[in-house]
Amino acid sequence: MAEKRDYYEVLGVEKTASAEEIKKAYRKKAIQYHPDKNPGDKEAEEKFKEAAEAYEVLSDPQKRQRYDQFGHAGMGGAGGFSGGGMSMEDIFTHFGDIFEGAGFDLGDLLGGGRGRNRGPRVQRGSDMRVKVHLTLEEIAKGCEKKIKVRKLVQCKDCNGTGSKDGSTDTCPTCKGSGRVIRQQRGIFGMMQVQTDCDTCGGEGRIIKNKCPKCGGQGVIRDEEIITITIPAGVAGGMQLTVPGKGNAAPHGGVNGDLLVLIEEEEHKDFIRQESDLVYNLLLDMPTAVLGGQVQIPTLTGDVKITITPGTQPGKVLRMRGKGLPRIDQYGRNYGVGDLLINVGVYIPERLNKDEKKLIEQLQDSPNIAPGAADKKGFFQNLFGC
Repeated sequence: MAEKRDYYEVLGVEKTASAEEIKKAYRKKAIQYHPDKNPGDKEAEEKFKEAAEAYEVLSDPQKRQRYDQFGHAGMGGAGGFSGGGMSMEDIFTHFGDIFEGAGFDLGDLLGGGRGRNRGPRVQRGSDMRVKVHLTLEEIAKGCEKKIKVRKLVQCKDCNGTGSKDGSTDTCPTCKGSGRVIRQQRGIFGMMQVQTDCDTCGGEGRIIKNKCPKCGGQGVIRDEEIITITIPAGVAGGMQLTVPGKGNAAPHGGVNGDLLVLIEEEEHKDFIRQESDLVYNLLLDMPTAVLGGQVQIPTLTGDVKITITPGTQPGKVLRMRGKGLPRIDQYGRNYGVGDLLINVGVYIPERLNKDEKKLIEQLQDSPNIAPGAADKKGFFQNLFGC
């Protein structure tokens, strides 16, 4: 499978481009590769879809921010159209207005002789938003989550048509086109304005024998269990999109999307710093002075590390590859972060008589009192300067 191109490259704009510049660039590309102008050209059709996919992400501020940070991986395998699975009907439903005044209309591609009247309107279900809580262990490996949501689903009794017997009638007002022409007075006099038909809501069909279960809407509220695939390396505050898993649309329209907000659970041992993990290790004085082995946790289980004699408080030990997956701005994985171990030394606040006597015996030893070099090294470890 060919590697996805950068969305900014697809539209030919800089990463600092404004929303209006992105819209203009998309319109230019869409007109250039529109299948009406390139009949039978499969390469032009793919570029047409590629441009629409790029615009779907970059025209949405939240998706654009996520894409800028994580690239294609940050779209959760899905910008609104599941990573390139975009159909002509999808493009027409979402971006038909972009082509107004371009001299042609996507409706011609989709059948039904829609032409510049755009034809009957395809309704789209509303998006839904849910929160998913993840542990660092789940983030490290990626995972699947099954969630139960209460949402609008297609009515099974009428298969989403809204009709008891499956039949519909042509709207008598718009004659099935879904559009009507109205006279409207403007600053230049009377003008003709094309709008959705009020009788059928722009669908071109009306239902006389309504389904008793859904009341003619084609949708009912019910529960559904949805499986969400979480890619490795996601972060709290990131939003993933599961295409087509939002509310169902009336009369067999396009389903909305499920927007998944990632919430990262606090870990009992680690603090996250992007792809690195930080662990605070508190040594007892004998181990810090004499050295030895200590056991520390990682995301894949406990491990033993060696503490060298004379380890100073503030020293940072690094375990490579024990952090979280690293993802570049294009969504490519380029390794794993590290586990950073901040070393501290426990100074007891209470001592018994014998313990105090032992410490006092060491107090005047020349190896116990710090020198100038020791002080410098200590503060370098502690403050990194």
